Amino acid sequence: MAENSSYDLVIIGSGPGGYVAAVRAAQLGLKTACVEKWPRPGGVCLNVGCIPSKALLDSSEHFHFARTGLAGHGITAGEVRMDLAKMMARKEQVVKELTDNVRKLLETHKVALVPGTAKLAGRQRVEVASAEGSRTLTAPNIILATGSEPLAPAGLAFDGKTILSSTEALRLDAVPERLGIVGGGYIGLELGSVWLRLGAQVTVIEMLPEIAPTLDGQVRRRLQSILKRQGFTFRLGTRVKRATAANGRAAVEVESDTATETLEFDALLVSVGRRPLTRGLGLEAAGVETDPQTGCVRVDASLRTSAPGIYAIGDLVPGPMLAHKASAEGRAAAEIIAGQPGEVNYDAIPAIVYTAPEVAGVGLTEEQVKERRIPYATGVYPFAGVGRARCLGETEGFVKLIAHKTTDRLLGAHIIGARAAEMIAEAVIALEFGASAEDIARTVHAHPTFSEAVMEAAAAVRA
Repeated sequence: MAENSSYDLVIIGSGPGGYVAAVRAAQLGLKTACVEKWPRPGGVCLNVGCIPSKALLDSSEHFHFARTGLAGHGITAGEVRMDLAKMMARKEQVVKELTDNVRKLLETHKVALVPGTAKLAGRQRVEVASAEGSRTLTAPNIILATGSEPLAPAGLAFDGKTILSSTEALRLDAVPERLGIVGGGYIGLELGSVWLRLGAQVTVIEMLPEIAPTLDGQVRRRLQSILKRQGFTFRLGTRVKRATAANGRAAVEVESDTATETLEFDALLVSVGRRPLTRGLGLEAAGVETDPQTGCVRVDASLRTSAPGIYAIGDLVPGPMLAHKASAEGRAAAEIIAGQPGEVNYDAIPAIVYTAPEVAGVGLTEEQVKERRIPYATGVYPFAGVGRARCLGETEGFVKLIAHKTTDRLLGAHIIGARAAEMIAEAVIALEFGASAEDIARTVHAHPTFSEAVMEAAAAVRA
């Protein structure tokens, strides 16, 4: 059934970038449609990414603490057992509730949520195909927000049963006895933490000599040490040549400087990165240029592509593939289309690893300030010296602040410890406002709280 509809703005994709852009555009008076091919809005983040992984991380952490941490608080409990099916059902309920909230949010702002698969069909035209037929949406402005998909390198093709992407690793119906993870980045470490706590033997295979290479070096080394104590096995400086699945096992051929060998796992998670999801979007026909090396859509500082009236945001464009980065870009793009100023400060986008302890960082690492030859000073304060951390038994880790040696302006903040994901917001605000380490040190922080470690680290910069 063909149907034509006219809008001020059409957005392809309803993930954290798309739905935020749609709501902001509607608030600014634009008649807006948002096209989504999945049954539920929310994109990768809400459906098969950030939200379900954090639900499992929290559930597995509760399970682990009940088994190993309650006794230290003087609490004696009986046998602690795991119901994986119920854990997975809870995860799905969390996803359903949040995606339902997104749908209601779009409806409240009178955004048309159009089901189907969209592609560009000439200037100012979007063709949407669904089970009910096809329709064409027209608009002078289009935002591409289709997100990304897992990379499957040669020799590591996903089969969905034994050789897994992150999507399948969130849906296992049994705990694998031996779980191999190719890639020592955020996703691999988080999902590895889930299954390690639930009883799997976890081996991380990383071709680089270190895990999570984008983290500040001091933080990265501490994280690796902690995870190793928890039970992770790391095979660093090791390249995976190929993996084959047979009889419910994955045989993984690996190569290092010293040897070539075959490792065997009950499941293999391939987590070596993601790529922009541009297949079938009709970019070339619409004149939208991409980077041939990265596959990213090329945009200017206002998120405009090479095609007039077409914008791109989120995982489609350069920068970290983070939901909050996509949301910030979606909001900015909507404001620009509405004739208002809109921008994203890419120097103040936090990144978080939801392991236990958590890791969070924003701004420059110590390695980066050295590389840029910026004179700097650091302040470090351990959670072992924080009263609230002592009370909760969460003394692992520290806060590290980096400031300009001459001006004292904050350049970066890096935290490893409990509540790091929440505490990093203070440093993000400080960076946005150009605050100094002294500004943070002289700001009164409530006692006893974890955030006192931020204050003390700031004071240590000039100590």
